[in-house]
Amino acid sequence: MHLYTPVLVLMALATLFAVGSVVMSSLVGPKRYNRAKLDSYECGIEPTPHPVGGGRFPVKYYIIAMLFIVFDVEIIFLYPFAVFFDSLRFYGLVEMALFIATVFMAYAYVWRRGGLDWD
Repeated sequence: MHLYTPVLVLMALATLFAVGSVVMSSLVGPKRYNRAKLDSYECGIEPTPHPVGGGRFPVKYYIIAMLFIVFDVEIIFLYPFAVFFDSLRFYGLVEMALFIATVFMAYAYVWRRGGLDWD
């Protein structure tokens, strides 16, 4: 158990800092509310009214979001390869070439199907 003590202390300090920051900002921060501050922010454009229930997003929005997450996770797998490139030698090069080919085929498929077009 003594091996986990520094980790638990660090987690407690991080939690204390996060909660303390939120509490202190609400206690010490200025409280001058006006219509502009309470209004939703849409990149400097006047907010448009939304229908009751929040409205509906097109399915294309979620597809683009999922594609971003998939390609982002695949890029994360490239970091260990870059770190251990010297020790992996030819086997690592072949495995990474296969991985990148798979990612490229998925990208080409999505591109050909029009998944990256925002119409």
